[in-house]
Amino acid sequence: MTLPAHRGRDSLSGWGPFRELEELRTRMDQLAHATFPFPGGGFPEAEAWAPPAAVEDTEDAYLMELELPGVDKDQISVEIGDGELDVHGEIKEKERTGVLRRQTRHIGEFDYRTSLPPNADPEHITAELANGVLTVRVPKARKAKPHRIAITG
Repeated sequence: MTLPAHRGRDSLSGWGPFRELEELRTRMDQLAHATFPFPGGGFPEAEAWAPPAAVEDTEDAYLMELELPGVDKDQISVEIGDGELDVHGEIKEKERTGVLRRQTRHIGEFDYRTSLPPNADPEHITAELANGVLTVRVPKARKAKPHRIAITG
């Protein structure tokens, strides 16, 4: 069976229904952003979004890196409670002098939550913001070294 020819960026790869669905979604997002010019490009009561993140398990700690370009440390809150780590804040709309033609960056409140592993040491968690990346270091609790217990009696 011959597949329909698709002319465009990837004309050699043939027709791709998922690629076309993604293009349709992108076009619909652009239409929504153009139609509803509220902060965040959506409706005024838009829900909080989660920033892209990577979690690395090292020998002595868990490292969480969250992408937050253009955010000051004063706009971010890192909290621990009920066995969860919660990073939240807000990216405010930048004042512009020209007409914004396209925006794919998130604007508005963000919230990243994750459960702390049982071996986490919540008393020594640190957070550092550098080059638009928030790195949260969750140290692992030190395991008690096995030792022999003397039997009495």
